Amino acid sequence: MAAARVLLLLAGRPVSPSFVQSVCRLLGAGPGLGPWPTHCSLKRGRLVLSDGPFPGASTRLPLQRPPFCPFVALDQQQLRTPGAELPTNRGVDLGVAVMLQSSDQTVLLTRRTRTLSISPNLWVPPGGHVELDEESAYPPRLSWGLPRYHHIILYLLVVSQESQQQLQARIQPNPSEVSAFMWLGPDVAAAVAATEDGTETPRHLPQELPPSVLTAELEEDGRARPLALPMSTLLRTTPTTAEGKERVSSGTKFALRLWLQHVRR
Repeated sequence: MAAARVLLLLAGRPVSPSFVQSVCRLLGAGPGLGPWPTHCSLKRGRLVLSDGPFPGASTRLPLQRPPFCPFVALDQQQLRTPGAELPTNRGVDLGVAVMLQSSDQTVLLTRRTRTLSISPNLWVPPGGHVELDEESAYPPRLSWGLPRYHHIILYLLVVSQESQQQLQARIQPNPSEVSAFMWLGPDVAAAVAATEDGTETPRHLPQELPPSVLTAELEEDGRARPLALPMSTLLRTTPTTAEGKERVSSGTKFALRLWLQHVRR
């Protein structure tokens, strides 16, 4: 098996979760949508998560999984599709996403290109691999097919002393990975975060929302042009069957809720 990026401490015993195991379930996450406070530490590119305190634990972070987590479904249903194979040569990987906050209290989101093999056309914070926190899978639902990727995403809040305008002047997205970017203020972020995936009705939404949000869409040469993105696009939830419609990822909504708590404090 490849070197584990995520290590669990269960009753003090180290365990490297396999690809098909739900990290939240192994850590004793109960019913409901969470989040669950989890003891954690980041050491040499490896995330250590524990169901109890341990030496070197730096903090407790909220850990959450989507309500339709395919690994929970695999556990519960013991489902195996004839002729299909799940990866056996790797465990749970680790990713990082940066919630970049400007001095005027907006956060940056980027839209992944349609051509990416993982989570195409999704709005997410900028990020990538590292060599809670949210358990993430792709495809995100078992009804889309068996999962091919399994990550724990660590969300980091970076508070800048520069304004949105100053930061945007220095941002240089890679057009092969990012097709657009935008800055969200607390009011719109609250509406997006309220459209929680896996629930039938959204949380309370602000009564007055703009019909669209200004974004910057990237041309092939990397130049940006203004684009008014319909608010309805940002309020979409994860569909039951696979489709490439533009939307905000479940993990991003979770991160936005945590960011709003920070702003209100």
